[in-house]
Amino acid sequence: MDFNDGYVSKEHLELHRSAAESVDPVSVSPLQLSSPKSPKSPRSPKAQVKGSNLSPKNNKHSHSSKDGRPKKGGSGGKGTWGGLLDTDDGNSVDPNDPNYDSTEELDDSTEKKKNIALEEYKKKATIIVEEYFATDDVVATMTELREVGKPEYSYYFVKKLVSMSMDRHDKEKEMAAILLSALYADVIHPSQVYKGFTKLVESADDLIVDIPDTVDILALFIARAVVDDILPPAFLKKQIANLPDDSKGAEVLKKAEKSYLTAPLHAEIIERRWGGSKNTTVDDVKARINDFLKEYVVSGDKKEAFRCIKDLKVPFFHHEIVKRALIMAMERRQAETPLLDLLKEAAEEGFINTSQMSKGFSRLIETVDDLSLDIPNARGILQQLMSKAASEGWLCVSSLKSLTIEPEKNTIQENIARSFKMKTQSIIQEYFLSGDIFEVNSCLEQENNKNCGELNAIFVKKLITLAMDRKNREKEMASVLLSSLCFPPDDVVNGFVMLIESAHDTALDNPVVVEDLAMFLARSVVDEVLAPQQLEDIGTQCLSQDSIGNKVLLMAKSLLKARLAGERILRCWGGGGSSKPGWEIEDVKDMIGKLLEEYESGGDIREACRCMKELGMPFFHHEVVKKSLVKIIEKKNERLWGLLKECFDSGLITMNQMVKGFGRLEETLDDLALDVPDAKNQFGFYVEKAKNEGWLDSSYCFNNAIENGTC
Repeated sequence: MDFNDGYVSKEHLELHRSAAESVDPVSVSPLQLSSPKSPKSPRSPKAQVKGSNLSPKNNKHSHSSKDGRPKKGGSGGKGTWGGLLDTDDGNSVDPNDPNYDSTEELDDSTEKKKNIALEEYKKKATIIVEEYFATDDVVATMTELREVGKPEYSYYFVKKLVSMSMDRHDKEKEMAAILLSALYADVIHPSQVYKGFTKLVESADDLIVDIPDTVDILALFIARAVVDDILPPAFLKKQIANLPDDSKGAEVLKKAEKSYLTAPLHAEIIERRWGGSKNTTVDDVKARINDFLKEYVVSGDKKEAFRCIKDLKVPFFHHEIVKRALIMAMERRQAETPLLDLLKEAAEEGFINTSQMSKGFSRLIETVDDLSLDIPNARGILQQLMSKAASEGWLCVSSLKSLTIEPEKNTIQENIARSFKMKTQSIIQEYFLSGDIFEVNSCLEQENNKNCGELNAIFVKKLITLAMDRKNREKEMASVLLSSLCFPPDDVVNGFVMLIESAHDTALDNPVVVEDLAMFLARSVVDEVLAPQQLEDIGTQCLSQDSIGNKVLLMAKSLLKARLAGERILRCWGGGGSSKPGWEIEDVKDMIGKLLEEYESGGDIREACRCMKELGMPFFHHEVVKKSLVKIIEKKNERLWGLLKECFDSGLITMNQMVKGFGRLEETLDDLALDVPDAKNQFGFYVEKAKNEGWLDSSYCFNNAIENGTC
């Protein structure tokens, strides 16, 4: 053959084409495709190894005595070259190949980048949805979604928002519907909303595995989207044509049309199904109440105040008006008379009914001890207000809880508190040197064997006070310790309240006390030591707008609302409880889940323990306990019980973390019972088993056992 710089002559091309056309492809025997150099049949093992690029070590073909001849079509046999049309995707592209096309590699690279971008978007979308459900802040959520960008993936946000709300209460479902309406066309393009609902309908068969009433909930979401004009009515007919008749997606669409959209007054019924289509949150209502009460105190215009009460359209929430008016009267004694006159006339004119009036006073009685921290003699003032209201006939005192002028003496003796503070300081200083959390737990159990809430609060205050006066290492260690102690949330709240009360004195030595306290508070929420709503409990202690407590609270909320807040806060002092970079809590949970799955499927117990140590988050081992128990209960397989036993015996999981893990699962037993009907009975069994193993204190008892009289 004549070759000229890799060029094949036209004569040889014509000869090759004519030869190829003259051969009947059906008549070609597959065995003729084997290597002509091999004198032996492809059934010979030696020929197979010799004619193949695979070494005996890497050869994955069976060595059984079955016939090794190739299958029909000429591919798959030992020692063959495969089928005529077979391609080997595992081979790398050679740039020197005459047929090399650089766009193939570019396409692969682009596809990989797209997949990575989508995975990142999914993680961010999940975080945004979780934060929205916690804060109910539509504007902040819209801002965060704009910052994330990637409008081509917005359909996934729609899908994630709806699917996550489906597994929650009506409040979250209503919030999801409101947010979708707010995002439509402004932040998320209509086509992406359409695509998101399409994906939801297509995944109905998967959703129903975890959410039994998927058909009804998703049908209502689609109907609500149609009513809110974010989905066209034609969506139902177009989608049902693309789905199998026996699929759950088709069932969803049929139910949306027949049960909801064709019913009389369907729009009003659908909008009220989850509590109404109002865009006003509880915080908004509270703010409006505060505003019109302040305006009334200045102007004295009762008619305007009554108009504002009517405009609120929340007669079931009028007790908040009573409570806030009374607090304002107690704070500003000069405003007491006009505010009581307003409440009196509101009761007489029927603007606030008797039950709401009594409820407002009752709520204030329940929180009067906390109120006393900011208002001296709060009990005495409230007693006077109640007496005046009762004498004027607009309050029924007999329906209220009794209020004594002197509060009950539940406080510990001063000498005990002083002694505990001194011992606490030495315990914390030793911890900053050794980093031994287990030793701190042991010392605290000895000093506070009754788990007194006031002593717990004192420890929290002392720990953070000493940490604020040191470097980032000690601040990080303080946060890690606080997460590991398993103090009741109320005790931690009281500890922070005590810190805020003494902040003026602390500021003399630490000018950035506001920033430090705000970061500790935000970190406690991220570490799940406190729930987000407990920030409001702390806020009730800091009513003055100019107080340090209010500044700390506002800064903490701002930190928590920021984009990727969890990761940033975890890394603020070193992150993750170790010298390693911090992780998002959801990422850590995912890693723990994978670790347990790997061990459950036949992994090594030592390897599982090693992976837990490498996480470097001993304060989060309660999540290992919780997830292990969930898997044990769901699958009725006690293999993971052996892992928990090894971890406890080796000291990897402390008793405090064990107690916290069992406690976390107990809080979610109602949800678990939806999938595992006997979950509560199983949990009770494992509680007793854990007690016998010495993991739990004998005094530990969960609510179901108490109800049954077995504890």
